[in-house]
Amino acid sequence: MSQFAHSARASAPASIGNVGVGFDVLGLAFDAVRDRVHAHRLEEAGKVELGTVSGLVDNLPTQVDRNCALAAAKAVLDAADNPIGVRLDVHKGVPLSAGMGGSAASAVAAAGAVNALMGSPFSADEILVHAMEGERVSADPPPWDNVMAAVHGGLVLAARLDPPVIRPLPLPEGLSCVLFHPDRKINTQDARDLLAPVTDRQIAIEHSRNLASFVAGCTTGDLDLIRAGLKDILIEPQRLPLLPELAEVKLAAMHAGALGCSFSGSGPSVFAWCDSSKLDAVRTAMATAFEQSGCQADCYNAPLQSRGLIIETEPVALRA
Repeated sequence: MSQFAHSARASAPASIGNVGVGFDVLGLAFDAVRDRVHAHRLEEAGKVELGTVSGLVDNLPTQVDRNCALAAAKAVLDAADNPIGVRLDVHKGVPLSAGMGGSAASAVAAAGAVNALMGSPFSADEILVHAMEGERVSADPPPWDNVMAAVHGGLVLAARLDPPVIRPLPLPEGLSCVLFHPDRKINTQDARDLLAPVTDRQIAIEHSRNLASFVAGCTTGDLDLIRAGLKDILIEPQRLPLLPELAEVKLAAMHAGALGCSFSGSGPSVFAWCDSSKLDAVRTAMATAFEQSGCQADCYNAPLQSRGLIIETEPVALRA
């Protein structure tokens, strides 16, 4: 087994699923906080176990089928025919049940660390597929948006799922993203269960118009198109009862110059895009709206061109 490393570290960022208008189609990396995984080689082939847990939490499930990082690690090992086992130390920097891609960050970091441990036999797109098995712990079937953003960084489009066609999209220069995480928790599966099984035709037409405008605006740098398209008339109204304060926060953000504002993923976090010169004004307006509603919220911000999966140290190999 001397061809395999003794340990490897990787990290993956928070992410914004849907990016408002792109339900299950768009994902945006949000490198304000990260999950980090340190993978240690075990001699028992196929064994996957949890080591230390640190950061925002000090314990996580030890069962593979209940832990996003462990499930992703197992998927990578299975795909490589289980040549080794692994123990994972997990540092949680991304809040859980926050709409910030906490499960995806753990899954992607774990898949990346285990891949590095074995000499990186899998490509980024293959790591994405394996990390999806970690995301499946959070929601089944697993949505792609947070995972693909955490792998690739930036804004990512899922053009097709089977077989996958996943593509990063260009982003305009000079824009920032601000996100507020209210003191609430929303389970991804519960938020998906709220959604109606059918959609009114006119809403579907307007939603398609918005999505097309937003993607075209991002790829051409046309801020007017982004402003016209960055609005969610399909999913956000159905999830508004989960965070009634969103209406006032969104209004405040738009009055302060935001290009758009909506739920991050399934919520309760709320994000806004704005010109970087207006970041302070938008952030202050959103913070004031949350405060006036009596809802405590933590604030984060990051550039749109956030990094994705990072192998944080060179794997340390054992001597033959």
